[in-house]
Amino acid sequence: MIKSRFYIVIILLFFSCFSVVSQTRKQLELQRKQLKKEIQQVNKLLFKEKKKEQNALDDLKDINKKIDIRNKLISTINLEASLLSKEIKKNKKKQVVLNKKLTDLKTDYADMILKSYKSKSQQSRTMFLLSSQNFYQAYKRLEYMKQYTSFRKKQGEEIVVQTDLVQKLNDSLLYKKREKDTLILSEKDEKLIIESDRKNQEKLLSTIKKKESRYKRDLKKKISEERKVASKIDKIIRDAIAKANRKARARLKIKPKSTKKNEFILSPEAKALAAKFELNKGKLPWPVKEGLVVRKFGKQRHPTFPGITVNGTGLHIVTSKAINAQAIFNGVVLNVLVNSGGRKNVLIQHGNYISSYNNLEKSFVKKGEQVKTGQKIGAIFTDKISGKTKLIFVLFKNTTRLNPSSWILKR
Repeated sequence: MIKSRFYIVIILLFFSCFSVVSQTRKQLELQRKQLKKEIQQVNKLLFKEKKKEQNALDDLKDINKKIDIRNKLISTINLEASLLSKEIKKNKKKQVVLNKKLTDLKTDYADMILKSYKSKSQQSRTMFLLSSQNFYQAYKRLEYMKQYTSFRKKQGEEIVVQTDLVQKLNDSLLYKKREKDTLILSEKDEKLIIESDRKNQEKLLSTIKKKESRYKRDLKKKISEERKVASKIDKIIRDAIAKANRKARARLKIKPKSTKKNEFILSPEAKALAAKFELNKGKLPWPVKEGLVVRKFGKQRHPTFPGITVNGTGLHIVTSKAINAQAIFNGVVLNVLVNSGGRKNVLIQHGNYISSYNNLEKSFVKKGEQVKTGQKIGAIFTDKISGKTKLIFVLFKNTTRLNPSSWILKR
């Protein structure tokens, strides 16, 4: 009985260890699937369209992203394979324990059958009962025979259970070994693809080095233009706040000194909308159905020229052709701006929050229009040279830019 309990404790410990490892491996499996999905998106959104004109800097950035994701995938595969190895090792130890228990059970059962057989050959059950000195002894002997028969039956059932456990464990080990072999093969395939990508990366770096001064000049010009556009948008928002607040002050008879500069004076309805917007932080939908972030929010060193800093005013999201920009929350169209190239930027106000959808070819909404969450607000522009369809998504609280990644759903 003590021996049986000892085995049960050992098995429970093994199973508890296995569940912790399994949980971690499930997370890695999900991460691996997510990275594979991301690689498919990279290939679809950044490499599917044949570019009419080569831009080595842009191409290098794309291939760097591809390599980076594949490296993450290889790292995840290695971790997953490592955990599988540990699981297989633990399962083998568990198999030894179970096999030992099964052998002990079979030996005990065989001894019991042998004793039972000898007992039957020496005297029958009836004689065993009739030879009792009194009724109480006969009753006790009868109970003993019942318990003995029951114990034999339980041992037989336990042997069946343990045999089944050992078989399932053997099947599990075989499956895990196959799973590990598949992961190792997958890792080899990914490494071969990275090797090919690295060759292309080296070619692009060589091209850039030959014309480095030209690329730097063009890049600085582009950064300067982005700054000017951002400043214009900032001014437009400040002007819109000032205009809205003048009307609000006149309506509510509020003195200018009692309100903060560059902050919306909110009506009770607008306050409620802003509060709902805040409650949905981290749960807001993406401004596109599918997309890949190619530039993050905030200041970041340029991947090719470390001396140059790029400022991400929001998220640059590459998506598929014919995918429209959609509102991330209920609100009212604050403005529809048009740049020198004819591309549009829709600004939607959600209380004292503003979401900006820039680089649109067409706008489906107009100033002052009420919009709903998920409503299509414009067709995103597709660059004929690069073949990319890119939305620039920016988020404000009054005039302060926010990191949209903290507000929209994680993908």
